[in-house]
Amino acid sequence: MNYEHVRETDPAIADALEGEVQRQNDTLAMIASENHVSEAVLEAQSSVLTNKYAEGYPGERYYAGCEYADEVEELAIERAKELWGAEHVNVQPHSGTQANQGVYYAVLEAGDKILSLDLNHGGHLSHGHPANFTGQFYEVEQYEVDADSGYIDYDELRAHAEEFEPDIIVSGYSAYPREVDFEAIQEAADAVDAYHLADIAHITGLVAAGVHQSPVGVADFVTGSTHKTIRAGRGGIIMCDEEYADDIDPAVFPGGQGGPLMHNVAGKAVGFKEALEPEFEEYAEQTIENAKALGDRLQEHGFELVSGGTDNHLVLVDLRPSHPDTTGKDAEEALEEVGIVLNANTVPGESRSAFNPSGIRAGTPGLTTRGFDAEACREVADIIYEVVDNYDDEDVKADAAERVDELTDEYTLYE
Repeated sequence: MNYEHVRETDPAIADALEGEVQRQNDTLAMIASENHVSEAVLEAQSSVLTNKYAEGYPGERYYAGCEYADEVEELAIERAKELWGAEHVNVQPHSGTQANQGVYYAVLEAGDKILSLDLNHGGHLSHGHPANFTGQFYEVEQYEVDADSGYIDYDELRAHAEEFEPDIIVSGYSAYPREVDFEAIQEAADAVDAYHLADIAHITGLVAAGVHQSPVGVADFVTGSTHKTIRAGRGGIIMCDEEYADDIDPAVFPGGQGGPLMHNVAGKAVGFKEALEPEFEEYAEQTIENAKALGDRLQEHGFELVSGGTDNHLVLVDLRPSHPDTTGKDAEEALEEVGIVLNANTVPGESRSAFNPSGIRAGTPGLTTRGFDAEACREVADIIYEVVDNYDDEDVKADAAERVDELTDEYTLYE
């Protein structure tokens, strides 16, 4: 990648950008919320649309000179409608969290009730954590996964809803490795006359490809990130039936944001076009196959997976049964040393701090983008096991680093 103009103006930033390209090329991105976009998406995200204010919506802007901004946003919207089958789409949220914020602002009042999955059980900060605005503005109770199976107990969720009587139930998760039964959650919402927000931030691409059931047309609102499994420009999205359009759009602008980041919207549009190609379904299928292969091999090595496996793009490892003295942070740092970048993560029944938890979360979207197949992911699992099992052994880590180098050389990323 060429940063010649940046280098002329700001060599320090050019060094950092070139270093980041090299880091991504030379390491394995296994943080489940990360992926590698195409160079076409990168070009769109760094385009001259960064110069353009376009407050409002296509055809109804507060500034002149928006004809091309309108064209870009309309293309992003139409492609999203085709991908997910939604009646109404807002592509302006700057992130998945701000997409959730738009829904809350649209239909809730301060003090209203949210029922969502506990963060330690796979939920997300923006679903009601006390450190987030949702936990400060709303009354929140949280459901949990079943302690024995690691699965969501939908009957228990419904019973919790009937007792709590929430105004909105949130589904969709950041560290839940199983397919979500959105219809069961919708039934719970209907039983208590609550809205249902399905946050598919992690599985947008899997849903678009039809390899995970879709909440579109089931839940009242569907939000998501556009840069994870969907591999489009970085940001968020809201989908809903047309009846909610006049509530959602003003909640995003001017309710929660000013001018949209039109260069990001362009990146979304390009990524959505790529996701409409037949090859994308193959990518999504391979992402899941790779996650299953990764998880199966980790279990062969004695690791315990929350829920015993995966149906999607990630695995969640509880280190306590196999490595009781090793924290998630120990594992994360040792693996980063050898070029495997994943994250320490809380697990159900967490007994440690969220800053140094008992688990690790690993995803396969980035590996699959590089071309990894199931056998390559099994080799990655072998390396993870050897490093975690000997995280303070420099010889083991040196050997692991060489094997990672061989994989990154075989499965190249950016030129």
